[in-house]
Amino acid sequence: MRTHPPGQKTLPPGQRRVDGFPRFGTHLHQPAPPVPDDPVIAISGAMLGPSEVRLADLSALPRSEIVADFHCVAGWTATGLRWEGVRFADFYRRFVEPALEPGITVTHLVFEGLDGAASVVELQDALADDVLLAHRLNGHPLDSDHGAPIRLVSPAQYGYMSIKHLCAVEVCSALPTHRLDRSIFARLLEGHPRARVEHEERHGRIAGRLVRPFYRALIRPIRFLSSKGAQGT
Repeated sequence: MRTHPPGQKTLPPGQRRVDGFPRFGTHLHQPAPPVPDDPVIAISGAMLGPSEVRLADLSALPRSEIVADFHCVAGWTATGLRWEGVRFADFYRRFVEPALEPGITVTHLVFEGLDGAASVVELQDALADDVLLAHRLNGHPLDSDHGAPIRLVSPAQYGYMSIKHLCAVEVCSALPTHRLDRSIFARLLEGHPRARVEHEERHGRIAGRLVRPFYRALIRPIRFLSSKGAQGT
């Protein structure tokens, strides 16, 4: 088990500790997507051809467990969460690297969930040692409200990078501008391309400390439609 400073006495700038682990997101008015009978992660992009990895195939990878805090960009932190799954780096080297186009240089990955949410993550961040494809949290399987059957967990980044209900990964050799949300709402909440909590990278254009009040005021009404305590998000 690896630990990524859980429950630290001093939280990152602008964060406040919350009890449990609230459900969060911008689409909470919609029900959680159903779990497919035979879930897969589709891989596309700069590949020799598209492919699918059945979640059952992940059993061939080493199991991994981390304890980490989870930081929402809105300003709350759930502390000391225990995630179980496989390292994304192991997944990438087993299922992605062997199928890359010859001579390609991968720069970004797009992670997409069954609920339609997506994040664009730089390869160097996705391959960090503590980034997991997690299917269990605090000793329980993820349920459909909180990321089932599997989700990305990137503790060093704000929560919007950690896509729930993961179903697809797109491999990119440049910033995938076609996958960036250009709506007015998305531009107001323009995510930082790396979203590192340590550097308070909350917004793509505005200093993190300046947008704290805006995020809290805007997201507070929609972020807690339900809470599952410490079982998931």
